[in-house]
Amino acid sequence: MLSILFGLGAALGWGAGDFTGGLASRKTGAYRAVFFGEAIGIVLLLIVVEFSGEAFPNLKVAILAILAGALGTTGLILLYQAITRGLMSIATPVSALLAATLPVVVGMFREGLPKLLTLLGFAFALFAVWMISQSEGGVTDIIAHLSDLKLPLLAGIGFGSYFVLMHEATSTGATIWPMVISRSGGMTLITVYMLVTRTSWKVTDSSAWPLLTINGILDVSGNVFFILAGQLGRLDVTSVLSSLFPGATVMLAWIFLKERLTRNQWIGIASALIAIVLMTVD
Repeated sequence: MLSILFGLGAALGWGAGDFTGGLASRKTGAYRAVFFGEAIGIVLLLIVVEFSGEAFPNLKVAILAILAGALGTTGLILLYQAITRGLMSIATPVSALLAATLPVVVGMFREGLPKLLTLLGFAFALFAVWMISQSEGGVTDIIAHLSDLKLPLLAGIGFGSYFVLMHEATSTGATIWPMVISRSGGMTLITVYMLVTRTSWKVTDSSAWPLLTINGILDVSGNVFFILAGQLGRLDVTSVLSSLFPGATVMLAWIFLKERLTRNQWIGIASALIAIVLMTVD
């Protein structure tokens, strides 16, 4: 049960982080928002690790963590690239679905099949991720743009690989240092990208800094909950529950920005609740 709660905590942390990160992106641009959100998170983690006394991990853990960060950030860059091409209704659901599916497949091979109700919960959760992440015309848009799936699929592989690699890196009990190393890998990659594309580093709107700070804190909390859930439970259950984060994002947009939720999104939210119940009672 505790692993379920931590998995939901990860979804809430990441979903709320995406909400604040999205608001910050409107003020300062997507790549600057990602970079400074990660930088603030690293500072916070270094403070925590100083007081925790956690030992620096071995080379294997460090390599897994830095790969996880690099692949996760690559997925984020590819997702933004797809969105800038006007493919939001395609990119978001496809990448989110694959990000949830990849750890399920890996988890089943490594840990065996879960119980029947948990499998049914997976089905409802994956359906929920799909429905929550798209607009009313999402399915029609995806069918009409099948040739544009390359970037969203690669983004989903990046996100799913992050789940798998971070779970492996933290399976020995290390928590904070793998997160620091992972974020360092991600920041290195996005720094190179911004230098190559000559993206400006300047945050011209000072009102973005509170949002960037909150985003960094929430993203760190989501990662902490994901790691704790994985240490207490199965990779597939943890990843599927954590992948419900789009639900938290759209609910916050509905509450605070008064954005209208589509019928698909309400169906997805209901499916997510069913999935949580099924995975909890099994």
